[in-house]
This record gives sequence, structure tokens and C-alpha cells, in this order.
Amino acid sequence: MTDATPGTLPTKAIGFAEYGGLDVLGPIEIELPAPGAGQVRVAVRAVGVNPLDHKVRSGSITEFFPVDFPAVTGYEVSGVVEAVGEGVTAWQVGDEVFGSVHGGGYAEHVLAAADKLARKPAALGWEEAAAIPVAAETAWRSLDLLGLEAGQTLLVHGAAGGVGTVVLQFARQRGIRVVGTASEANHAYLRELGAVPVVYGDGLAERVRAAAPEGVDRVLDVAGLGDVLPLSIELAGGAENVLTIADIPGSAEHGVRFTGGTEPADYQGPALAGALALHEEGGLNLPLHRVYPLAEAVEAQRESERGHVRGKIVLTVG
Repeated sequence: MTDATPGTLPTKAIGFAEYGGLDVLGPIEIELPAPGAGQVRVAVRAVGVNPLDHKVRSGSITEFFPVDFPAVTGYEVSGVVEAVGEGVTAWQVGDEVFGSVHGGGYAEHVLAAADKLARKPAALGWEEAAAIPVAAETAWRSLDLLGLEAGQTLLVHGAAGGVGTVVLQFARQRGIRVVGTASEANHAYLRELGAVPVVYGDGLAERVRAAAPEGVDRVLDVAGLGDVLPLSIELAGGAENVLTIADIPGSAEHGVRFTGGTEPADYQGPALAGALALHEEGGLNLPLHRVYPLAEAVEAQRESERGHVRGKIVLTVG
């Protein structure tokens, strides 16, 4: 089933025409092409806000995430399929979906690869669904790349954020013990997710060793806050046992692996399936730190840049 309207679609969005601070971000209108082969057009209901958004906007990671101007960020959405491209059989107009997109999510409409979407359960709200894809894919990918096995111990820096929250739950599914660094205000939250919390700051190594006297097998740096990579290498017994998703310069300096989702393997499908399985069991915990309307994307990114977010920030559309 395909949409009968050919050509482009004028779409209101929040974007930027140059790299810079929050002041470059504002309302724009884009011409969204008709969905191509293997694509669908989604009427966006909600979009997740991630640190990647403000890093792309600032131009600090152009080597890994170059954009064409005017640019629109937003890499995970929930919404309704309103047009399908050639060869798409899994989706029909009217289907409620969520998943990852290659940018463009801060908009009323977005193009998505059909195979990067999952069906949204009726019991899962638009905002909650939009918060899942990036955190789930990153968490699943990170655990696979670290090669952890049941019974091993993982140290997660920044464990209370969106990715960290899902890492803890996927790790628990796999029988992996987790020690998580976070501010003290988030320690009760981490305990609820099955992790052993430790506070940031001086003396961190001693606190980690006390929390995991048998040692740490792997380290995942989710936050990229401070110079934690040398300490992580020491605790895990080598740079090959440490992975960061947040500190590109530090990874190069210390010989630590960095993952930005460019690996050839498909982690999206298994990650969304794993998250949906947790949801169906009543065990998926991914709190919404705050929900903003799309028009307040600047404030949402400002809060994201400040860090120490528990769960996810989400923008609603329409």
C-alpha cells in the first residue's frame, strides 16, 4: 500500500544552518522527499533527545557525524506510517511504529529505513517509545562488543542516564554483575535496577574495588565526564577491556575502543526485540527525565548538555 501523493512534502522542523551553540538552533522548513526504496515516511509523535544531538550541532564530532545544511538532528522517533516506498511490505499506512532514523527527527515528518522500525505496542506511550531505540541499540551493541559472559563484572560510568539504564537491564538479563558510577542522588535508582552504585570523584578506584572485590572484567564509559579512562584501564587490566561511547579524544589518547554505531553488524533489531521483551514482562525501566514540546528543543538540548540526566529527555510533536 503506498501513498498517492508524489513528490516532496513541506515539513516544519527545528534545525540549524551552521555549527555553533544553542543560538544556531531554531525553526526551519524543509522539503522532505517521497520515501525511496526500502523507506517509509513517518508522521512524528515524539523524538528522543540524546547527547549526540548537541555534539552534532556544535560541530565537535564532524569527523564521525558530518551533516549537510540546513541540518536537523534527532535519531529516534515514534509515530505513524503515512507513506511507504518501493519494496516495503512490512508496513502499511496507519501503522504505529518506533525506531532509529538517520537524523531529521526534530520535525513533523521524517524518512526512516523500514527495517529500522518496530511495531509500537498499544500499551507503550509515544514518549516512552521514542526514548527506547538509541539507548537500546547502544546498550546492546556495547555489551556485545565488550564480550561479557554471565558471572562477569561490568563497571559503567554514567549508569543513571538513558543508555546506562538500559545497559543495566540488558546486563541483568545476561547474568552480568554491574557496578555503576553516578551522583549520590541516583544511587537508590541504580540499586532498583540491580547495580551496585559508587559515587564519582576522588577515591573512585578504592570504592570500585570495595564494591567488586573480585575485580572488574570490563568497563563501559557512557558519560565521557572527566578523565576516567586511565583509571578504567587500570581497573579492567588493559585498554582492550574498556569501551567508550562518549570520549572520542580520550579513546585515541589512551588506546581505548570507541563505538559510534558504525559497525557492520545489525544491533537495532535484537536491541528493540530485547527492549520489547522486557516491556511485555513489565520489566523495562526507562524513565522520562523531562518531556518538552518540539518548539522548546533549545531548552531540551540545554538540559541535555548539562548532563546528570536520569533516564531520557523527549520532545513531543503535534
